Parts: sequence; structure tokens; C-alpha cells
Amino acid sequence: MGNFFSGYVDIRRVETSGASSRTVKQENLQHNVQGVTASHNMAKTDAGQMEKYREKINKVGHKYGIDPALIAAIISRESRAGNVLHDGWGDYDSKRGTYNAWGLMQVDVNPNGGGHTARGGWDSEEHLCQATEILVHFIKIIREKFPNWSAEQQLKGGIAAYNAGDRNVHSYCKVDEYTRGGDYSNDIVARGHWYKKRGGF
Repeated sequence: MGNFFSGYVDIRRVETSGASSRTVKQENLQHNVQGVTASHNMAKTDAGQMEKYREKINKVGHKYGIDPALIAAIISRESRAGNVLHDGWGDYDSKRGTYNAWGLMQVDVNPNGGGHTARGGWDSEEHLCQATEILVHFIKIIREKFPNWSAEQQLKGGIAAYNAGDRNVHSYCKVDEYTRGGDYSNDIVARGHWYKKRGGF
């Protein structure tokens, strides 16, 4: 893959409504703080821990042409910069008695879900590469599925597909309809804004 993925856009140019009330409640945030402000607060909370991964995030972002601020935002949303993982695992499935996802960016290993085979340590560059490759894959699918969307819209659709699958992205106005919390791409874009403007990515 070349130096920059052709779908690369500045995360700051992507519109967002931020975190939903469901995500705010799940994260035990103040109920009067929602939307973009809530997303920014969560990104800021994870900023100190994120510093451990800055070099790897920047390296992987530039390798695949994905804004490093976006990678940091996904890490913040998926694992709170590793703070909520159990030996690298997350998304516990009580019915199966196993974890569904691996690493900082939570690669889906559930055979009934993403079905990926985890690569590398949970906080390794190899893991970040695998997860970013999955993200790029979904952005490409969304570009093909919705060729009339702008690059910013296609990026947002790819982020939603990273969480819910490309088959669950049907329209831009309801891009997060089937994502966890009903806000996945909007929350991540808003966190990405913070990491770009305030986090130095």
C-alpha cells in the first residue's frame, strides 16, 4: 500500500453530533454533558494514557494514510486507551463465556462477528496495523457502495462500518443507526477533533 490511502481526509472536516445519551450513560458521565462536549471530555480523559502509544499511532497512521487523530479516537472509544481491557481483551460475551475483541482498537474475533484472527500483542504496532487495515477495508467498501458521497462522508461511513459492518450502513443521514450506542462514527469523529486540535496528533 502506498504512503497515503486515497481516502485520507482531515478529521476536522468531518461533521459530527458527538456522543449519544446512551454512551454518556454507559460511561457514567454527567447527564447534562452530551454530544460533542461529552466526546471531547472522554478524549481528554484518555489523553495521558494515549501518550504511551503516540509513536506507534503516528507510524501506523502515516503508513496507511489514516489520520493518527482518528486512530487515537478509535482507541479512546474502544478501550479507553487500554484502561478497560482484561489482559488485552474486551467486549465480554456472557453467553459464550469468552471475549469478543482484542487490543486497543478491539479487533472482532467472534466467529459470528468479524471472525478475525488477532495479530500481535494488544498494544503492539502489529495490532494497530491489523485494525487500521480493517478500517481501510471498510472505507473502501463504503466508497464503492456510495460513490456520490463526499470523501468526508465516506470516511464517516467507513468508521460506522468498522463497528457495525458495511451491510448495516444504508444512508448517510442514519449512518449510526445500527452502531453501538447509535453514535459510533459521530462519537469517534468528535474525539478525533479533540485529538487533532488539543492532543497534538
